[in-house]
Amino acid sequence: MSGFSGALQLTDLDDFITPSQECIKPVQIETKKSQTGSKITIQEDGGYYVDSGVGLQKLQKVEITLADCLACSGCITSAESVLITQQSQEELLRVLSENEVKRKSGEDVKLIVFTVSQQPILSLAKKYGLSVKDCAARLAGYFKSLGGDVVLSTTIADDLSLIECRDEFLARYLAERSGEKQKNLPMLSSSCPGWVCYAEKTHGSFILPYISSTRSPQQIMGVLVKEGLSEKTQMPRDRIYHVTVMPCYDKKLEASREDFFDEVSQSRDVDCVITSIEIEQMLQKEAKSLSDFDGQSFDWPWPIAERQDQIFANEASGSGGFCEHIFKYAVKQLFNESIEKLEFKSLRNPDFREITFEHGGESLRFAIANGFRNIQNLVQKLKRGKSTYHFVEIMACPSGCLNGGAQVRPEQGVSTRELCGSLEKLYSELPQSNPDDFDGQKRIYSTFFGGYQSDKAAAKLHTKYHAVEKMSTALNIKW
Repeated sequence: MSGFSGALQLTDLDDFITPSQECIKPVQIETKKSQTGSKITIQEDGGYYVDSGVGLQKLQKVEITLADCLACSGCITSAESVLITQQSQEELLRVLSENEVKRKSGEDVKLIVFTVSQQPILSLAKKYGLSVKDCAARLAGYFKSLGGDVVLSTTIADDLSLIECRDEFLARYLAERSGEKQKNLPMLSSSCPGWVCYAEKTHGSFILPYISSTRSPQQIMGVLVKEGLSEKTQMPRDRIYHVTVMPCYDKKLEASREDFFDEVSQSRDVDCVITSIEIEQMLQKEAKSLSDFDGQSFDWPWPIAERQDQIFANEASGSGGFCEHIFKYAVKQLFNESIEKLEFKSLRNPDFREITFEHGGESLRFAIANGFRNIQNLVQKLKRGKSTYHFVEIMACPSGCLNGGAQVRPEQGVSTRELCGSLEKLYSELPQSNPDDFDGQKRIYSTFFGGYQSDKAAAKLHTKYHAVEKMSTALNIKW
C-alpha cells in the first residue's frame, strides 16, 4: 500500500476514491499567476503570499486550486467538496451573461464554443428518458439557448487521439523488437487525468517513461478549437471561450495544466470544464428538463464530409476504445492478421482484463485496468519487473469513463452497477467511429497540422509529464 494515504488504505480500492487527508505540494518554491492574474508565491511554510505592491502579504485562507492539487489519492475524483472557482457552472454562466451584455451594447464579444463527449450525453439521456440522438440535439439546443455559438462533438479528436496513440505504440514496439534498451513498454494510456496525476505524484520518474505522450481527446479538441477555429473565423484565440462537457471532475484538472496554456495569448486550450452532474444541477435551478429545449444539430466545421450521426462509439469500451483499437491495429500492422471480435479474459475482477495474440513465436499482450486497486497492482508488477504487457489502457474509475465520478447519480433504488450497465448498453448501440477513414483524417492533418506525422502534429497532439516531489511531512487537510 506504499504511496497511498492512511485514509485511502482504509477504503475499498475498487470504489471511487475518497478525499485524502494527505495533501502533498511541490517542494519547489515558485511564483505563479492566480486565477485573477495576480502573483502568488508559495513559501516553505506552506503559506500563500500575494504581492500587494508594497511587499508580500500572507493570505488568511489558503485556497487549494486545481494547479496545486495533484489528485494524489483521488481528491479531485471525489471533488464535490473541492473549491473550484474557474472551472465551475457559476463561472460559465457569468461569462455567458457578460458576453450577452457586450453583444447588446455593440462591444466585442467572445466566441463561445461547447465541446461535448459521448459519456455525458448517455448519462443525461438516461436521466431524462431520451434517446441518445434526441438528447444530443436537445443538449445542443440548450447550450445555444444559453448563448453558445458553436456546439461540437469530440468525434474528430477521438479519432486523432487513437491514430496518434497507435502510431506511438507501434514505434515503441518496433524499437524494443530491434533491441533498443529503453523503458518504453508496456505503453500506458494517458487520457485519464486522475491516473496521470497519481503517476506524476506517487511514482514520478519511474513510471512516466511508460505513459503515452498522446494528448487526450479533450486537449486535442482544445488545439482544434483555439487554433483551427481561430484561423477559420479570424477570431483571436483569447476571444474564444472553449467549454468542454465531460464525465469526470479530473478533466478540470487536466484543462488547468500549464502544458496546455498559451503564453502568447495568455489563454488555455480549454477554458472551462463542466460535467454531467453540473448540467443536471443547472437545469434543476431553472426547474427545467432537457425535453423543454428544442433540438439543434451539432456544428461540423471540419474539412471532411459531415457525418450524419455525430455521436460515435470508439470500439466496445466506454473509455475511448484505446486498448481494443490499438490491439487490432497492431495485429494487422505487425502480423498482417485481421481480428473482428476481441475476447478479453477477466483477471481477479471485471475491471482487470487482458487479451493475447500469438503469431510465429511472438505474442502481443494488452490489458485494461480500471480503478485504483488494479492500477496499484499493475504499478507494483512493473516495479518488480513482472509485467508482461505491451499496452495497458488505464482509467481511475471502476468501469471506466461511463462510470465517471461526475456522471449523473443513480435514481433511488438503482445501484451504480445497474446504471453503469444501462449506459454500457446505450454505448454499444452507437455507430462505430472509424479512424481508418484515412483520406478524411489526412485532410484534418494537412489543414491544421501541416501534414500527417509532421513536426507540428507531434508538437500539438502530444504532451509531457512532470514528476512531482513531495514534502517529508503531510498536511492534515480535510475538504
